[in-house]
Amino acid sequence: MPFKTKRFPTLAEVVTIEPTTHPDERGWFAETYRKNAFKEIGISFDFVQDNHAHSNLRRTLRGLHFQKQPAAQGKLVTCIVGEVFDVAVDIRRGSPTYAKWVSTNLSAQNHTMIWVSPGFAHGIMTLSDGAEAVYKVTAEYNPTYDRSLRWNDPAIGINWPLPNPILSKKDAEAPLLGEVDNNFVWGQ
Repeated sequence: MPFKTKRFPTLAEVVTIEPTTHPDERGWFAETYRKNAFKEIGISFDFVQDNHAHSNLRRTLRGLHFQKQPAAQGKLVTCIVGEVFDVAVDIRRGSPTYAKWVSTNLSAQNHTMIWVSPGFAHGIMTLSDGAEAVYKVTAEYNPTYDRSLRWNDPAIGINWPLPNPILSKKDAEAPLLGEVDNNFVWGQ
């Protein structure tokens, strides 16, 4: 298989994926997606949109974002320039892991990807002076269902690696988990 995977013990629906790289004197090559290989590890969604986020400054924080049903998005995220701290939060009401979070560092050097299932909020913080993250999503962007969750909600308690993040107005004013318009229910 061209991919090594690791499930988080606390949130098994979130998976880190390492492609096999083939280096030589020119650089390297890697497959970053193969439908059948992903299906074997339990990711059998069709991707319908690709996104590319460029951040100029270290400490830029994007998130925590999600789209509620019926436009829920699963996301396959990787960093192609620089390094980011990537976070997924379980927002499925009734889940035994509700409000729990996991994180990993994605970088252009480690080639790691993360799969964030529908029903999870997602955020990234730029750890380098400039970074670019690209991600495939399972549903097209729909502003009617687009939601944000407060990045520093004490009910979640994410340990962001850098203080004083640079935020958009939308992210700075996002509601707390107990107030956010969220229709995800565990087991549905």
